[in-house]
Amino acid sequence: MAKTWKRSRAAEQIDKRLKEVETVTVVDFARDMSLESIPVTKAYRMDAVHLYADILNISEMLGVTGEEGVTCHRRTLRFLNLHYRAVDRILSRVDARRVDFHNQRLHAVVYKPYNSETGAERRRVERAVAIAQLVIDVLRETGDDDDKIPNARMRVGIDTGQALAVNNGRRGNREPLFLGEPANHAAKLSGAGRAEGIFLTNRAREAIGLKKVDKSANAPLSASEIEACQTAADLGVTVEEIVKEWRDDLEKNPIGSIDFSRQTPPLCHLDISVLTPKNSKRQEAVSIYADIDNFTAYVGRNIEDSPEDVVRALHVLRSEMERVLSRDFAGRRIRFIGDCLHGLVCEGTARTTDEEATVSTATLCAGALRSSFELALEKLDDAGVDVEGLGLAIGFELGPMTITRLGLKGEQRVRCSVSRGVLASEDEQRRCDGTETAIGEAAYKAGSQGVKNLFGQKRKAAKIDYDEAVDALADQGDTTAKAARDVALAVAAPEVKGASGTLLRPYTRWR
Repeated sequence: MAKTWKRSRAAEQIDKRLKEVETVTVVDFARDMSLESIPVTKAYRMDAVHLYADILNISEMLGVTGEEGVTCHRRTLRFLNLHYRAVDRILSRVDARRVDFHNQRLHAVVYKPYNSETGAERRRVERAVAIAQLVIDVLRETGDDDDKIPNARMRVGIDTGQALAVNNGRRGNREPLFLGEPANHAAKLSGAGRAEGIFLTNRAREAIGLKKVDKSANAPLSASEIEACQTAADLGVTVEEIVKEWRDDLEKNPIGSIDFSRQTPPLCHLDISVLTPKNSKRQEAVSIYADIDNFTAYVGRNIEDSPEDVVRALHVLRSEMERVLSRDFAGRRIRFIGDCLHGLVCEGTARTTDEEATVSTATLCAGALRSSFELALEKLDDAGVDVEGLGLAIGFELGPMTITRLGLKGEQRVRCSVSRGVLASEDEQRRCDGTETAIGEAAYKAGSQGVKNLFGQKRKAAKIDYDEAVDALADQGDTTAKAARDVALAVAAPEVKGASGTLLRPYTRWR
């Protein structure tokens, strides 16, 4: 069945999401409040330190073989699984909160001691630095020589300040999400280069009595600066203790084999909650990243005077992006990464992926995401919600994709979809501004002539909405787009009989 986007359907759903957040409450985070399952209509202002830690050698693991086959995927997932379990153990022992573990990237938050205590911010930053060094040191010991799993090489970014804590995820996959500059700045520092170490923003540096630097991304903390933070924080746990506990846990609860099967398309029917390393999915598909551009600046502009609008905008925009992906185009959301959606799309059978059709569907989905995003902005603006400056940057790539859950048992397992194509799709999104969509090299090569013409040799195009994507592809004979346009004509156009009695349907854009 053709997958399509319809303006009236999108408008109806956006109106429903707006109604859900008519009344929003924003309060200061206090000692007895829980970060679990924050209501959609509520947010907490929280002063905290944000820590992002990137595993720098994830690409090396994925590139261990010439062909991206089962072997490199098994080793990479085992690599991540070993490290997830070690990091979770660290955070539980040092009273820090894991916000997210998105493939190779950890986001954790340190919000104790509370502001009511003397020197709270300085002590939080010192504690975050000590935790970061503990993570670095432990992950130097958690490789696996028997399976040729290396130790992780780490780069950590840290910032401090106020952010909004809101609900992240839907239904059974809820966790806190932090909106604002400290989370964003810490993430940018961790992803700003290949040099290992701990990097602090100038605000975090000043909080612990260090001088400002011209470029934080080029100024890792010295060994003496880290040691001073470790002494002040006094975490009460050593590398040796964590590694021993981690090894004991592995003996009692071994990871076991990582086995793959295919998910019969469409991927929207995949229940990720039942996946485990032994029950993982792997197949050719398209990975899509859709990131709300300028959202950090938007949060900074509104966090003091109208934080309720931030909650409204995020809820409406992300809900509609997920609906387009999963309902209109039968894809599967892997996760929200802050204000970014990561999902997969696949066309084919239980045994094979139709790569050209998959790329065409992803192209139409990207156009629909932009159409719904622009419609949502219109409706938010009509409702009096500030949305000035927001855009949508989209990138996608084709390749062998994995889907599983890693880490400790039960609900503590973390969703994971990692591959060369996943990393490449994120890179494609990063080279876009808020009006652009970019396609990866493999997807471009597998795409129809209509796809190639739409994106051109630079593999990037601006302001491609659903109507333009359908027309551009269908006019070049793309069968997926033609089927979508035929559905639009059948639904939208009135029946008219010609002089000979032939049934005619005049072409109109499907609104």
